[in-house]
Amino acid sequence: MQANIQASLGGRYAIALFDLANERGALGAVESSLAKLGEAIAQSSDFRALITNPMLSRAQAGKAVDAVAASLGLDSLTRDFLGVVSANHRLAELPAMARAFKLLAADQRGEVDAEVVSARPLSSGQVTALKAKLKTRVGRDVTLTQKTDPEILGGLIVKIGSQMIDSSIRTRLNTLALAMKG
Repeated sequence: MQANIQASLGGRYAIALFDLANERGALGAVESSLAKLGEAIAQSSDFRALITNPMLSRAQAGKAVDAVAASLGLDSLTRDFLGVVSANHRLAELPAMARAFKLLAADQRGEVDAEVVSARPLSSGQVTALKAKLKTRVGRDVTLTQKTDPEILGGLIVKIGSQMIDSSIRTRLNTLALAMKG
């Protein structure tokens, strides 16, 4: 697992942060902070523009990211890490770093991450049943990240690592349409 992550720049930073957080007993706090940071990046176009702006000086980027970290209530280790990332002009890699850290933390807990896309939000019973089925398939506990996409019409699309299970109605209809044309 770590060899795959280490192949990317973001992965190398994530491994360094993971090792430091593990050593300090702060894995949970750092993972939570990185999740907040990832949400902020996903939701704020201004923040995305900030981390990808090559025209900002290291000092400007560092101040801006520190202000965002303070407003999000990130832990001190993550804030220090963001300072290093900013000083090295690697802020654009933050989403990759957060994903890699999440994978490392899940691997240490004996879990695997799965992304589930459904037409509507899943109920807690459906989530529990899906986790149980995926656990029997992969042999490990599964942490689900849920997304909704009404365009799939129904069914699910499940991504676990490089595997994808697509049982969406949209895909089935497209397959049927292709079969009828041929």
